Amino acid sequence: MTGQVDGAPPRTRLVSLADVPVLAELVRTNRAFMAPYEPPRSEEYFTEAGQRALVRGLLTQYAQDRTVPHVVLDEDGAVVGRITLNEVVRGPFQSCNLGYWVSEQAGGRGLATAAVRHMTQQVAFADLGLHRVQAGTLVDNLRSQRVLEKNGFVRFGLAQRYLRIAGQWRDHVLFQLLNPVEV
Repeated sequence: MTGQVDGAPPRTRLVSLADVPVLAELVRTNRAFMAPYEPPRSEEYFTEAGQRALVRGLLTQYAQDRTVPHVVLDEDGAVVGRITLNEVVRGPFQSCNLGYWVSEQAGGRGLATAAVRHMTQQVAFADLGLHRVQAGTLVDNLRSQRVLEKNGFVRFGLAQRYLRIAGQWRDHVLFQLLNPVEV
């Protein structure tokens, strides 16, 4: 799952246990930056042990064709975030949910946009043959909404009190992207 989209180098790759130290450092240094967009996290989440457990769980779900966990890469190939196709459902639905984040330092450089493009066009549609990718953002997360819109996602609804973020049930704008080449 490392093919190129539109001749651009992929900005993601499958997460591995070797990424744990970098991911732990990223979640620690971006804790305050990410807090308004994240569910409440235990202290263990911000440790190498916590990230190792998380990555192991994601890789187990990956082996079961339920999740596709990748890391987001910068121009030099350094890990700057994560992006995941969650809740992959097969059968007549052929759909999943997309979640992603990049570090504060990596923001504003088009890395999230490129990662979303790779995960949808190459991984979700070309490799997995999915029909639909859904994503949700907090109502006030305009930067994330812009990333989705740049990738052709269309807003289709508002989910009230959708997720518990930063200790409160928060509304989310829902977006979807359909596979342009039906399988």
